[in-house]
Amino acid sequence: MLFFYRIAIGFYYFIIILSSPFNVKAKQWLNGRKKLLHKIKSSVNPEEKKAWFHCASLGEFEQGRPLIESFREKYPDYKILLTFYSPSGFEIRKNYEKADYIFYLPLDTPANAKKFLVLTKPDIVFFIKYEFWYYFIREIGKRKIPLYLVSGIFREKQIFFKWYGKSFRLLLKNFSHFFIQNKVSENLLRSIGFTNITITGDTRFDRVYSIAKQSKNLPLIEKFKQNIPVLILGSSWQPDEELVVKYFNETDIKFKLIIAPHEVTNENINRIVKSINPNKIILKYSQANDSNIELSDVLIIDSIGLLSSLYKYGNIAYIGGGFGKGIHNILEAATFGLLVVFGPNYKKFKEAVDLVNIGAAITINNFTDFKSTIDIFLNSPKQIEEKGNSSALYVNQNKGATLNIIDSLRLV
Repeated sequence: MLFFYRIAIGFYYFIIILSSPFNVKAKQWLNGRKKLLHKIKSSVNPEEKKAWFHCASLGEFEQGRPLIESFREKYPDYKILLTFYSPSGFEIRKNYEKADYIFYLPLDTPANAKKFLVLTKPDIVFFIKYEFWYYFIREIGKRKIPLYLVSGIFREKQIFFKWYGKSFRLLLKNFSHFFIQNKVSENLLRSIGFTNITITGDTRFDRVYSIAKQSKNLPLIEKFKQNIPVLILGSSWQPDEELVVKYFNETDIKFKLIIAPHEVTNENINRIVKSINPNKIILKYSQANDSNIELSDVLIIDSIGLLSSLYKYGNIAYIGGGFGKGIHNILEAATFGLLVVFGPNYKKFKEAVDLVNIGAAITINNFTDFKSTIDIFLNSPKQIEEKGNSSALYVNQNKGATLNIIDSLRLV
């Protein structure tokens, strides 16, 4: 399996090179790693005490962020080294003020892993959720550096639990402790001989709870909302947009629509605008002002960084991604007490399953499902409020993972 892993890493790198002239993210991935080890050598002092946090992408960063900030507060003598695998994390958070060093993670090869650790010399390492880069983890283990998995989640289909996954099962022995989300993950780890496990839950609950407490006031959004129900379409892709816009174009029920697409390119924004009934008043957030926003029916968010604060002005949140690889962050909406709706691809996300099971979220499979669901709730504000309250209570009851992890660390 290790041979095939090395082949797969090489093939992935080759595909990135081939696609980089045509794909922005592939180009960013390559450019961010040019002379990367040289940049690290010239900027990182290997003699400083350091805590290394690695996140795959932006979602994992938000998951790890409460721990980073709590660690920094409790252990101010440690410098924070933050790495990302994906451009969608690095490019947005490369100026994150609570980290001292921020880099891409080099490609997972034996030479890169060894050189990276020689240059950075971390004293403690945290990998967020399910980052399992073989050579980096092996090299961390060789150096006997404490390594923790944070908000980990394991599934039976992962290679660790297959008959051919021995090399990767052995890799897990390099982890000092597994801070995991649920009992299923604990049982799976125990089935292959691990006992250094604590179910702490998901640190994202701490993050979204903090976001809700510190959310920005957006006077323009307040003017847009007035006293009319607002449906927020958050982190949407084209299938989500087509479904929601079709409903908005056809319904006679009065409500306002905020669309915050996952891709905020001009091309994508213009496509969305063209799909909306021309009788509706459409406004881009970048063009909004006190005089034009009140009369608008649809507000399109053509920038990033606002969505988490927008939710406090909504009544219903439709979260995108459920007709693709999987839904985006639903907890940001839930913590503000919104009724949450999403597509069918959600079962890998424990919080989504939980919210559906307690009736605080609704999953839909097609336009007919969506129409019947939204018709019911827009005609019953009390039901929206009840389900929204259940969402907020769920978040409140599940926060606290960060404190549990920090309290378990014994550093000098």
